[in-house]
Amino acid sequence: MTVEKTKTTSILLFVFRCIPLWVRKGFFWSIFFLFYHLVSKSRLIVLHNLQRSFPQKDSMEIEKIAKGVYRHFSIVAAEFFDLTSITRDNIDQWVEVEGMEYAKEVLAMNKGALSIVAHFGNWELLTIAIPMLVKPMHIVYRPLDSTVFDNLVEYVRTLHGNSLIPKGGSGKKVLELLKEEQIIGILSDQNVAAYEGVFVDFFGRPACTGVGLAVMALRSGSPVVPVFMARQKSGKYKLIFKPPVEVVSTGHYEADLVTNTQRFTKMVEDVVREYPDQWFWFHQRWKTKKHQK
Repeated sequence: MTVEKTKTTSILLFVFRCIPLWVRKGFFWSIFFLFYHLVSKSRLIVLHNLQRSFPQKDSMEIEKIAKGVYRHFSIVAAEFFDLTSITRDNIDQWVEVEGMEYAKEVLAMNKGALSIVAHFGNWELLTIAIPMLVKPMHIVYRPLDSTVFDNLVEYVRTLHGNSLIPKGGSGKKVLELLKEEQIIGILSDQNVAAYEGVFVDFFGRPACTGVGLAVMALRSGSPVVPVFMARQKSGKYKLIFKPPVEVVSTGHYEADLVTNTQRFTKMVEDVVREYPDQWFWFHQRWKTKKHQK
């Protein structure tokens, strides 16, 4: 990011941060509340995804979760402007940690680490907490369509030593970084085209899922650890490290890609089931169908 862009972005973040958090929360919740009621396409996508994923729940429960999704992301949007004010001295006011022993276990292997990260909870807060509590990481990402938002996100994500790796053609760079014992973050819970991924089960339905994480795990031998940032009832977040996921390598490469991608996806499903209103249900996760080429 250029000096001029950095200055503009920091000023924009500062201006919003001058607005009290409770005011921002009220503002964003009002916007998301109107969005829920007025933009039927997004609301119907959320409701449909929830109904198909939780068939045992009645319509009242589904609607409650759906409204909770909108409320959660309004809070995340309001809090975004405070992320730059988090320091090592006050991070405990934002985050509590569960499973730090797994992070230490992975680092002790000296093989680098691949992390399973999802559009869940407050994933941008991960980019602040991980470099402070563990070590800086390298994030594989796709630039946002909006230049303004992309600059904001890039500024926050790289504030504490993280670096960004553009998604296209990132494989060689990732393997080099893993050899240097670096941490790689890959968001891998979104729909992809049939030629880009494999179909695995996600909430009882085949979901086309990118294989990049499985490819890197098989080629590098690096451990894969699930990492999530879940909002708690107290308003704080819990940084959750799960035990490393066993990577299956039978010598049958294509089959191993499917098996490992399924294992990684199951970790995302498990945490979403625990916090159903904190995943990005607006996304058409099951858009790609098996019959498509």
